[in-house]
Amino acid sequence: MSTPAAKPAKTTSAATKSTAAKSTTAKKLAPVVDAPVAAEVKTVAVVAPFFQDNTIRYLRAFANLANCRTVVISQDPMAKLPGDLQAKLAGHWQVRNSLAGGDLGAACIALQKRHGPLDGLHGFLEQLQVPLGEARDIAQLPGMNAKTAVQFRDKSVMKDVLRAAGVPVARHALIENDGDAWDFANVVGFPLILKPVDGLGSRGTQRIDSESQLAAALKQQRPSIDRPLQAEEFVTGAERTFETVSVRGQPLWDSGTWYMNRPLEVLENPWMQYCVVLPKEEDRQEFSQFRPTNHAALQALGMGTGLTHMEWFLRKDGSHVVSEVGARPPGVHIMPMNGLALERDFVSLWANLVVHETWPGDLQRNWAVGAAFFRGTGKGRRVAEVKGLDIAQQLAGSLVVDRKLPVVGQLRADGYEGEGWALVRAPRTEQVVEALKALVTNVQVRYGQ
Repeated sequence: MSTPAAKPAKTTSAATKSTAAKSTTAKKLAPVVDAPVAAEVKTVAVVAPFFQDNTIRYLRAFANLANCRTVVISQDPMAKLPGDLQAKLAGHWQVRNSLAGGDLGAACIALQKRHGPLDGLHGFLEQLQVPLGEARDIAQLPGMNAKTAVQFRDKSVMKDVLRAAGVPVARHALIENDGDAWDFANVVGFPLILKPVDGLGSRGTQRIDSESQLAAALKQQRPSIDRPLQAEEFVTGAERTFETVSVRGQPLWDSGTWYMNRPLEVLENPWMQYCVVLPKEEDRQEFSQFRPTNHAALQALGMGTGLTHMEWFLRKDGSHVVSEVGARPPGVHIMPMNGLALERDFVSLWANLVVHETWPGDLQRNWAVGAAFFRGTGKGRRVAEVKGLDIAQQLAGSLVVDRKLPVVGQLRADGYEGEGWALVRAPRTEQVVEALKALVTNVQVRYGQ
């Protein structure tokens, strides 16, 4: 656990708010060699707003695919990419705003004039999904269109579609003014949830326990027609995720994780640490029971080809409630966790999926995997002290396969993922759970000036 941490990744821009967490795996994973690949060479465009470490990892996955020519659309110039990656790319187009569908659409049209027809347009960030759909509509490219992307991105629209299809979701309402919020509170009572309609993870999500808290939240956020909020019934239960691979609307493979603490609870309690567990196949009965609900939700939302990330609740009575669905690769290290569990490069599997619409049929989970996130406490803008690494090394070090440890002096993080993380792997799920507990119980991060 004493390995020096990498420098924290820079944020992309104020418009993007956040990016997927930086993540690497210590063990070199097997390349995608047995997944069937079409003989036809395809040309695809990949949107990478800024060339950060995690973005570059995804770009490499596309650039290394067989029978694939990759061009990149970015706000950064080509010169910011490593030289070896530049050599593997077929082209580059710089745009003013990677989150503007019009800019992306114009870039695709220009790239087609230069490089020939595009067979696809892809990007892995959540906030890119609607602009990607708009660009596909403009350039007449295959893949998820803007209307379908909105159903996955706008939480109010999403829940309306799911409820109409009979998929269990929490009661909800679109809040465009204070009156909407008070009407909803009078119906469902407290506690309730307020969140952005297009939020990322649990950022911006608030639990409202009283009339005074609701009044304060409305005064602060000032909902309007242009900037509405989403109000939801507060659902009690264990929070789970469900990741699904679909090809042309047909689910082919799935996996699930659970949160040892709910993300909202972690945000509300600075002392609470955050862990994600990916259990082994034999530990997944609850996910098997949820599978029909997952499939019904994806069909209702119009999923085509790709990887989806669903968050859902398992109530004490065994019933299910869908929270939300993203039509993109998951964050919080679920991608590298699946790679470690399957001993495959999961990012490359995803790139192969969206480009060639294929998925290997022989994947086998031999490991349980977990992620522990180290969050600081106290006041201040930077990490002032890190304690407990030695005891954590003694208790869980043999199971740690990758990590980015918090270091004194680094800037304070703004989300529930904290200042550092560690990935653990073991043959049994209970071993992973105990290792995660040992890590988050002993590693202590304190903020200071």
